[in-house]
Amino acid sequence: METYKKIRCCGGWVHRCKHVSKVLGNLEMNFTVFTPAAAAAGSPVPQIYWLSGLTCTDENFTTKAAAFKKANECGVALVIPDTSPRGAKIPGEDDSYDFGSGAGFYLNATAAPWSKNYHMYDYIVSELPALVNGNFPVKPDKVAIMGHSMGGHGALTIALKNPDKYKSASAFSPICNPINCPWGQKAFKGYLGDDTDAWKMYDAVELVKGYSGPDLHLLVDQGDADEFLQEQLKPEALQAACLATKGLSLTLRMQEGYDHSYFFISTFIDDHIQHHAHHLN
Repeated sequence: METYKKIRCCGGWVHRCKHVSKVLGNLEMNFTVFTPAAAAAGSPVPQIYWLSGLTCTDENFTTKAAAFKKANECGVALVIPDTSPRGAKIPGEDDSYDFGSGAGFYLNATAAPWSKNYHMYDYIVSELPALVNGNFPVKPDKVAIMGHSMGGHGALTIALKNPDKYKSASAFSPICNPINCPWGQKAFKGYLGDDTDAWKMYDAVELVKGYSGPDLHLLVDQGDADEFLQEQLKPEALQAACLATKGLSLTLRMQEGYDHSYFFISTFIDDHIQHHAHHLN
């Protein structure tokens, strides 16, 4: 791993890093870690993963979310990975915004040719945490996860599949029920093939239906002026599933007038960081 930039911000430090990922087929990956002032003396701090949405890299959240002041106040690290492998040289991977580069959907692809490189689930759950835990003053057993849109889908599904790893999960405008929306259907068919049972393994609504782990204290913010709300996001399906599941709480906040953008995220990101800091501590 190489830290090629270290930038002072809000009392802490923004670390821009790169490494070669084995699980992604030996491709170079960039990621960002924010460490608060509380970690300056080497004292380990809790950590929150942020998963970004379609077309994004780690830099979108880093430069637009205005999250670092609150993270420093709460004494938590933020880990911000990329959204897909880069440079796999698969024909067509750069042809559309919602599949291929920038659109890894936080799953392990099983269909060729994507199955060689597109293992973002393993990258987020296993490889990147091992790297971060070994190189930064963070607590491996104090982890939360959050994200936006495709990344909100990733945060919810990864937490639901690994409740032993995460204390809480939250999302902005998540793709809640991807097996029933165009974005999810396109991605799942391409990455996973035609077996719709395999698709359900990466659908938050379906995972909630069979969930029996500890409470993940789910928090979802959704703008009611989001242009993707009805066709792609479907928070009402997630709410219905959680209401029918004992021991799994969901706070769904419909925010009047807000859209799908980082203007929305930057408005409420402090609430999400505070939410996770509470459960991490």
